[in-house]
Amino acid sequence: MKMSVLNQCLIIFSALLSLLFLPCHLVAEPKWEELMNLAEQGDAEAQASLAKKYFYGDGMEQNDEESFKWVKKSAEQGNAIGQSNLGLMYLEGKGVEQDYGEAFKWFKMAAEQGIPEAQYNVGNFLNKGQGVIQDYGEAVKWYKKAAEQGNDSAQNNLGAMHLEGKGVKQDYGQALKWLKESAEQGNAIGQSSLGLMYFEGKGVEQDYGQALKWFKKLAEKGDIIAYWNIGIIYSKGGFGVTQDYNEAFKWYKKAAEQGDAEAQHNLGNMYLEGKGVEKDYGEAFKWFKMAAEQGLEESVKALDVIPETAKN
Repeated sequence: MKMSVLNQCLIIFSALLSLLFLPCHLVAEPKWEELMNLAEQGDAEAQASLAKKYFYGDGMEQNDEESFKWVKKSAEQGNAIGQSNLGLMYLEGKGVEQDYGEAFKWFKMAAEQGIPEAQYNVGNFLNKGQGVIQDYGEAVKWYKKAAEQGNDSAQNNLGAMHLEGKGVKQDYGQALKWLKESAEQGNAIGQSSLGLMYFEGKGVEQDYGQALKWFKKLAEKGDIIAYWNIGIIYSKGGFGVTQDYNEAFKWYKKAAEQGDAEAQHNLGNMYLEGKGVEKDYGEAFKWFKMAAEQGLEESVKALDVIPETAKN
């Protein structure tokens, strides 16, 4: 399997701001002129909504500085959505100089008011130790608050912390629980990590069938590593999955065609040995060469076993 579960699980705050900028709670958003009037009169929700419009250029020219101005006014009045969005603007340096300390400060205020996205981001700051002293135990606390509100990224990270014993006693059962909740919401990293747990038998009976189920969900999103992992399972067989070289070949080929060096090597081996495909030294040479050119040492060595007549 590719990548450790921890590397796949721990999402830090690199998600695009556009995906996280939260809407205000106005029941029926007024027209732009009315919204501006309300904002200028000090309505915190109107200010948060106006900031969002400036951020996306919705009904006016996009302007990060104006967005920052209005979201800050909203946040300073205690509006939780405004505080969370202000944290994001400091985090990304949108309309203001990037400042992790300020980002953490505003996320924390919003988190204390129960905003799950803010709780998740507070957990990230504490987990990474950026803008604040690193504290895994506190990171777990905030991830749990967000996870219990259904935030799939927080569920994923909480699962990872339990898996690795960071800030909490290692507990595969809890890791499985939270990763499964994340995966069932469609979180790609959660799906991959859950698949790895079933493949490795961590906290659960080893089950290639369940691993396949989650890797295939990820494969539907075009994930190259999922293609490779599915190929490995079919190539090995066992633990509820029948060995099937034809299927292994199909999935290796999907990954190989997208440039995955290890899949290219495995595809070369299948052509070399005639597994799942008719033996073809020329094709084996082609795929070994591609992988070797990416620096895969085992493929460099494999080129030596190909007959010279197939290397033309």
